[in-house]
Amino acid sequence: MFRLARSVRSNELALAEAQWVLRAREGHEQSMRLLIERHRNRLVRTASNILRDANEAEDVTQEAFLKAFRELDRLRDDQAFSGYVYRICVRLCMDRLRARRAEPSEFEAVTEDQGENIENRVVIERLLDRLPYDLRTTLVLREVEQLSYDEIAEAMRVPVGTVRSRLHAARERFRALWMEANG
Repeated sequence: MFRLARSVRSNELALAEAQWVLRAREGHEQSMRLLIERHRNRLVRTASNILRDANEAEDVTQEAFLKAFRELDRLRDDQAFSGYVYRICVRLCMDRLRARRAEPSEFEAVTEDQGENIENRVVIERLLDRLPYDLRTTLVLREVEQLSYDEIAEAMRVPVGTVRSRLHAARERFRALWMEANG
């Protein structure tokens, strides 16, 4: 029963979103605000996980919405806005990663009393930073954002087979880096 209620709610949201997209095409600002409100947190979280920088994630999210609204006429299916804006965000993140110089990230000092979880998080972030951007992005989209292989392939504009091989390589490299760090 719970699944049916969730499914009905999901369909209602999809239909409402399609209406917002239709009205946003006509320049209706409230519809644009509703679309931003619905998708902003997920985009910021995704961008932050890929870029490893919360401020830059905010910038990329804003840029993704601007680009999505500017090019809204390219969207063929009004119910596909979620995937559309998500793909734009991931591509913008990938562009920024390509443009970055290879510099180690700065992390705040962690005191002993902050616990093992924080220390592990810092180590994980440092290790992720050592992965090439394509492997890191694939790993984050799968393991953190829980996207399917098809969704990752679409967002990164690569075949599903490439996603599978990158994910395998990312997991192997991350495992080796983890073993080296915790040796």
